[in-house]
Amino acid sequence: MYARLKNSVPISAWYMLLSALGFALMAACVKTANTAYGIPVLEIVAARAIVSAIISYADVKRKRISVWGNNKPWLIARGTVGAVALMLVYYAITTLPLAEATILQYLHPVFTAILALLFLKENIQRSTLTCIVLSLLGLFIMIQPNFLQDSITQYSWLSIGAGMLGAFGSAVAYVIVKKLTKTDDSSVIVFYFPIIALPISIFLLGSDFVIPSLAALGVLILVGIFTQIGQIGLTKALHSADANKATAYAYVQVLFSVFIGWAYFSEIPASTTIIGGTLIMTGALINVFWKR
Repeated sequence: MYARLKNSVPISAWYMLLSALGFALMAACVKTANTAYGIPVLEIVAARAIVSAIISYADVKRKRISVWGNNKPWLIARGTVGAVALMLVYYAITTLPLAEATILQYLHPVFTAILALLFLKENIQRSTLTCIVLSLLGLFIMIQPNFLQDSITQYSWLSIGAGMLGAFGSAVAYVIVKKLTKTDDSSVIVFYFPIIALPISIFLLGSDFVIPSLAALGVLILVGIFTQIGQIGLTKALHSADANKATAYAYVQVLFSVFIGWAYFSEIPASTTIIGGTLIMTGALINVFWKR
């Protein structure tokens, strides 16, 4: 039975599932570092940047190319946008239930489509319009508890805003990366994120630095390791011939996050989160499968 399943699912899909699990575990470690060990979000960003810088630099040197790239203004822009987006995403993860924070991240196809129309002159297909409508409807349903004074579930508007802005930042970074792929190697593009995120996060952290315990240090290292696993899985999947088929499997990250949130953080998603999240996922999957 396992052999039949393995043969029926493309190898890129397995890589995408690995990526989704890696990013879900990364989010869980971010939340643990902040809520269980009191590590500030900016310090977590800095720790991840250190791990990413070491791995990315080694990868660039392995390819024997310049670490500074060709299109420096856009490389710096990509690194800056990515750093700010990551700070917002991590804040949302630490202040919202894991499922809600992850679902908000999947609003990025909406922002990407709009930005691609404005800056890359790409047409918006009917499938993308459907995705936008369903995603916005799903978002509206998700935040309904905030409009009801007697609701048991209440989310911080600041956290919701951070999650949405993080998704917007991810979309901006995606558009910039798409532009940079014409002039620079992917490893150089990746390397610019940590070398910009590290000084920004340290500067903003200031005197709030917390000396991590041995356990907290282990969790911070796991943030970097799981991030790298997620990125490797994603890269391997997108380089496969059947990458379009595999993209749909990325949304399994939401299911992983729901399970981890329930099993480890005792978080039970509200009915509005389930309905709204289903609409957002449906819109995203329609967008993916239509393009197939």
